[in-house]
Amino acid sequence: MSAYDIATHIKRNDLPAVLATLISVEGHSYRKPGAAMLFHDGGTIGSISPGCLESDLQLRTGEVWKCGVPEFVEYDMLSPGDFSWGEAVGCGGKIKVVLEPVKGDLRNLLVEAHDRMLSGQSVILRRTREGAGYAYSLEPITGEQEVRTGSGYSEASFITKLVPKPRLILFGPGHDSHPIADLAFRTGFRIAVADWREARVKHGLPAEETAICSPREAAERLRIGSGDYVLICSHQFQRDRMFLESVLEHEPHYIGIIGSTARIGLLLEGLSAPETLHAPVGLPIRGEGPEEIAVSIVAEMIQVRRADSRKQPKGADDVESSRNLPGGGPEQQDGHPQSFSEVVGGRDPRERRAQ
Repeated sequence: MSAYDIATHIKRNDLPAVLATLISVEGHSYRKPGAAMLFHDGGTIGSISPGCLESDLQLRTGEVWKCGVPEFVEYDMLSPGDFSWGEAVGCGGKIKVVLEPVKGDLRNLLVEAHDRMLSGQSVILRRTREGAGYAYSLEPITGEQEVRTGSGYSEASFITKLVPKPRLILFGPGHDSHPIADLAFRTGFRIAVADWREARVKHGLPAEETAICSPREAAERLRIGSGDYVLICSHQFQRDRMFLESVLEHEPHYIGIIGSTARIGLLLEGLSAPETLHAPVGLPIRGEGPEEIAVSIVAEMIQVRRADSRKQPKGADDVESSRNLPGGGPEQQDGHPQSFSEVVGGRDPRERRAQ
């Protein structure tokens, strides 16, 4: 789960919410400093542990929201007195988390960050300690800045990186494209669909953008660029060829073509294939059926995405990479008997506090 999802929720919901950010780790930990999750009335978004710290943090959110100031919580899995925490987490580290009420400047800047990400910008939300709370600022991300701030997490100052989700454009999606779109969406891609058939565009795909147009118009209509992932899947040779010719001019980050080696050979005839072309698409796992083929294709896109993150300067680790709990979806219910709204409303059956 990424900070993008958190900012999107804040943009769409003007309701009480508390942001938890992991700011310090000693020893082993499930997540790295900078990992964040949001507690809100409908559940939670994101994770900072395998699920064992969230219950205690949830109980603290009501007081944080009412007081309007951050709270710092430390879980010491190195201490024998807190052994049960370490046993639950499955590691032997010390973790420090800050809980912030999402209101005022923090809310306003998360909304602004969401709008910037939609336009393709990456930003840093910086906190600097000021009295009992923080002063907030939003800064553009640069390569040099990432090196400088890569380990800059403490109670006095810390950051949240907010970067756009990579976009996957599906051209001519059919029935076999649904598992691909669903899995890509759950693993951190924004979905866009282009087709000359209106029914295909509106056929239940989790698409944020759509374009009903001819194959030659689609790349321009969706403003395909160097950060995009493109999957050609209409199974109609002439239209796939027209779209491919058009999209090659825009040099997307990844181009995948569904089809046999023989068909792809004909499709590429006379064209110069870039290194970003994956055809046949997908990792060689010998998948059968739409679901297994979807795993192969999305795994390959994730492999490409992770390879890019490893090329970043040392210290520029993307701490907001997706790492859902097992079985989790884009937005999970917290699973606790007490909801966020009940905590905010004053019902607080807290039985245990971390030291």
